[in-house]
Amino acid sequence: MPDTPSPLPKLLLVLSVVTGLVDAISVLGLGKVFTANMTGNVVFLGFAAASTPGFRIAPYLVAIGAFFVGAVVAGRTGRLHVDRPLRRWLTVSALIETGLLWLAAIVAIDFDVPTQAPESHVYAIIALTALAMGYRNATIRQLKIPDLTTTVLTLTVTGLAADSTLSGGANPNRGRRIASVAAIFAGAAIGAVLVSHGGLVAPLCLAGALVMIGTLVFARHPSAAMPLPR
Repeated sequence: MPDTPSPLPKLLLVLSVVTGLVDAISVLGLGKVFTANMTGNVVFLGFAAASTPGFRIAPYLVAIGAFFVGAVVAGRTGRLHVDRPLRRWLTVSALIETGLLWLAAIVAIDFDVPTQAPESHVYAIIALTALAMGYRNATIRQLKIPDLTTTVLTLTVTGLAADSTLSGGANPNRGRRIASVAAIFAGAAIGAVLVSHGGLVAPLCLAGALVMIGTLVFARHPSAAMPLPR
């Protein structure tokens, strides 16, 4: 009986949906700041540095700094799990990411999106979600699975175009690339609806649940027993 294919790519698509949710939470609920994608924050930080109305320096510095810390911790965690079962590393990572997202949900209980009050909660939620996304980015980077970064789509869309039949290419990984775009799109749309109709608690709880459930489903597969590569 042939081995079933690893569900890891499907897990990464689930995590891509979570990225869309988190971007909706941060951009729509926390005042034009990204906590999953740092490119936008660097651009917005430039706007703020030029005293552009509507942009403040502090939120972007908090997001970038927390994201950096999360990535550092993930790098160390991954190195500690080299040659150990993949399921153990990813389960630990899921517990950390889910815990940070659910802690942000607890902070968001008393947070009012329209008035952005209390202001301390804005920075707390930014920091917690950016920590989670920095940890996630560094974790996925160590898996080295092409076209499924779970957070960045610029290279994915570039690959779709540059490798397409229109450019003389053979469309490698076209399905995976399209699915990655669709997953983040779906997460952003769902997140926008949830933020607009009920605030930040529901989308943060959903994001954490998707991370944890998706990882536990993957952990049951035989391929999860393989060691984390060096």
